[in-house]
Amino acid sequence: MKPAQRPMELSIRLAKYMLMQKLKGRKRFPMVTMLEPLEMCNLSCVGCGRIREYKSVMSKMMPVEEALAAVEESGAPIVSIAGGEPTIHPQIADIINELVRRKYFVYCCSNGLLMERVMQKVKPSKYFCWVVHMDGLEEKHDESVDRQGVYKKAKAAIQKALDTGYRVCTNTTIFRGSDVEDLRELFRTMTEMGVEGCMVSPGFDYEAVSDREQFLLRSESEEVFKKILDPKRSEGIRFYNNPLYLNFLRGEREYQCTAWSNPTYTVMGWRMPCYPLADEHVGKVSEVMKGEVWERYGVGKDPRCANCMMHCGFESATIFGAITSPKDWITLIKSGAISKSGITAS
Repeated sequence: MKPAQRPMELSIRLAKYMLMQKLKGRKRFPMVTMLEPLEMCNLSCVGCGRIREYKSVMSKMMPVEEALAAVEESGAPIVSIAGGEPTIHPQIADIINELVRRKYFVYCCSNGLLMERVMQKVKPSKYFCWVVHMDGLEEKHDESVDRQGVYKKAKAAIQKALDTGYRVCTNTTIFRGSDVEDLRELFRTMTEMGVEGCMVSPGFDYEAVSDREQFLLRSESEEVFKKILDPKRSEGIRFYNNPLYLNFLRGEREYQCTAWSNPTYTVMGWRMPCYPLADEHVGKVSEVMKGEVWERYGVGKDPRCANCMMHCGFESATIFGAITSPKDWITLIKSGAISKSGITAS
């Protein structure tokens, strides 16, 4: 496996930010602001809970100033813009451009269908990265998103972005029945095209999704990722996740969820408690950080958390754990992986 390519400034900024929070005595604090300026999407992916959970507010668009205020309230140096499909938002370029101007590191998650339209209004920058969702090669990906032709359009958008000078990553969600060989070929194809790295994560068992059989149990996830991340078979592939999280996916490490480090702001407010679960929405990000909240959620606490291994909850846990382990911290620094802690949605 090849190390991911990331701007050095991102690593330095995040490390300094974490140090300052620790010096202030903060036990919980945001590392990535998950921003959802709309929940509308132009696809109906079979494993997506968002378009079903937010059906009643599907037409609502977050005003630019509200989006910026949420990012400022959080204070995290990284912003992951998701949804829904962010490129549908009529003012998404205004949101991205202003965040970039303020020197946040912005990752915009997209299915790729409308990327080229937004590229006309957003210039390439070290502070901006496209994250394109790819769940397999053409046949598998189009089956996952329930529409033919999407893979070709997404791949073309990735190539256009790379040729124009944008930073680009991919994000892949693993489900029961995922074709390991197909995925490995996808990752190899994306790496050869020149993406910074391929992110991977198991899908979350959303209650709003009718086909619950597609979601993996934790033991099944570990077995699948042992195959996907086999060093002998994945040589030359550039994964974007940090090596400690990849070890966790293979079942070689144990962590408790730290999803509070990736608070999600939606058109209904701050999602409580985390990106996968929405028991309520609150008005202040500080509500998400309260200790009494996390006494109720996490592995061994809430049964809905039992099989979750998503990067938004556990990749940040690897970084917080590395703070107290010099060996693990050195591993993250060498890999350059201190720069990301689960920035994308699935």
